[in-house]
Amino acid sequence: MLLRHGQTVWSESGQHTGRTNIPLTAVGEQQAADAGRRLREAFPEGFSQGCVFSSPLKRACQTAELAGFADHGVLDGIAEWDYGRAEGRTRQQVSEASGFEWDVWRDGPRSLTPTLEGDWVETLPSGEQVPVHAGPGETLEEAAVRAKSAIDEITPLLKDGHNVLLVAHAHILRILTSQWLGVDPHFARLLRLDTAHYSVLSVYKGDNVIERWNA
Repeated sequence: MLLRHGQTVWSESGQHTGRTNIPLTAVGEQQAADAGRRLREAFPEGFSQGCVFSSPLKRACQTAELAGFADHGVLDGIAEWDYGRAEGRTRQQVSEASGFEWDVWRDGPRSLTPTLEGDWVETLPSGEQVPVHAGPGETLEEAAVRAKSAIDEITPLLKDGHNVLLVAHAHILRILTSQWLGVDPHFARLLRLDTAHYSVLSVYKGDNVIERWNA
């Protein structure tokens, strides 16, 4: 099971949020609690000890805890795609700064001008200040390798018959899905995953499949 974190101010503004440790909004907190209820209704048997994992980033950890999975592990492989030079900026801002119509799936962060790299502190509407780092970033292929390693890490649990819940981010969960299916990671751009929605990956007649999406 894959659960995307709840709303943040940047998910609403369209700013690329990779490794910036931004918290949930009040709406996002409520979304996380609601997602937990939907998951318990869909899977009343719950999840065994040691079978719930979160990205190390705050917004995912908060979502896991508010959804009712406070005793979760942390899986570094499901941290969000590192957007590098696009971090903290909208697609329009990135395109204007780079002089071409940039697309994260097609072009990746490293196609952007190095002048976008830097460090600064962003003040959120709540007044909280968060440090932002924009480096070279991660290619789609590198993110896919990382997602595949996360799948490999939890495979023993799956083989033992356990359900596993991963609480993370839209892009990395979509990329992880492509790796579960064994297809090109660019396929992930065709999968929509809304805030605090969950999806189910499973095995059907020997094939890795999508059983349910964006519920």
